[in-house]
Amino acid sequence: MDQIETIENEIEEQEDTLITEGGKVTFEVSEEECPIRLDKYLCQKLDISRTRAADFLDQKRVTVNGKIMKASYKIQVHDQIDVDVPPLDKMEVLPEKMDLDIVYEDHDVIVINKPKGMVVHPAPGHYSQTLVNGLLEHCDDLSGINGVKRPGIVHRIDKDTSGLLVVAKNDQAHESLAKQLADKTCKRTYLAIVHHPFSHKIGTVNAPIGRDEKNRQKMAVTAKNSRDAVTHFTVLQNFKDYAYVECRLETGRTHQIRVHMAYIGHPVAGDEKYGPRKTIPANGQLLHAYQLEFEHPTTHEHMVFNAKLEPKFQEVLDELKQEEE
Repeated sequence: MDQIETIENEIEEQEDTLITEGGKVTFEVSEEECPIRLDKYLCQKLDISRTRAADFLDQKRVTVNGKIMKASYKIQVHDQIDVDVPPLDKMEVLPEKMDLDIVYEDHDVIVINKPKGMVVHPAPGHYSQTLVNGLLEHCDDLSGINGVKRPGIVHRIDKDTSGLLVVAKNDQAHESLAKQLADKTCKRTYLAIVHHPFSHKIGTVNAPIGRDEKNRQKMAVTAKNSRDAVTHFTVLQNFKDYAYVECRLETGRTHQIRVHMAYIGHPVAGDEKYGPRKTIPANGQLLHAYQLEFEHPTTHEHMVFNAKLEPKFQEVLDELKQEEE
């Protein structure tokens, strides 16, 4: 495994670990993994839905010690589980003309202020109108380390999170930025409105994040199949029912700020996935990546970029401040 691939594995933010190209994979069941159903085990190991696991079993793509078993089979220690993973349908990613908010661009990098509602890269259900589609139209060439679906993408932010991200325009830049993320020298700071005021000014959430065992569409603080996650936060202003906070990522796990804030009892306002049903109607979480710092891959200049709040976020914040007056 080369250096770039190693770095990519270390800083991977995307939640899918599924073998997308297809192929055979073998697992040996350990003592701590027992006893659970075979279908649930497949969900955890391949990071797939229960429906897809059922399809694999129905298609006789799974054997346990060389035998076809039912989904309800309780796995045993030292069971050898072989899975013939089918390849996903090929997906052509096409350039699309878009009005991108480009904060900075040179021969090596491009810094984008992503609007709320835009998906970063193509995925099932979002094959077009993603940031990658727009970048392919804007740039003649992009770093290909992440393949056709994510050319040049070094890190990502959620669909309904607005704000800054940097894209590499060549392999050297991609390697440098990826290493900075792995070494935690690339700094990403967010602003958020969360439920409930705080009794303290600063804090750190150090809690591992992995797939929610009860809902595979969500992430959760969990000790199982998780990775270390650290979020530092500062309370900028308390309101009657909410608080305005700054969050700095030390790690970059999927939905990290949303999961961590919910974990400590302060879910992000507008976040219907991790927060209460009764929340601020904002068409998604009030979370904004407002500052990005990194060392330029070629000049080694320390670069700092800021992006003002998106309109809905600013509107809600102004209303909360007026209510306090």
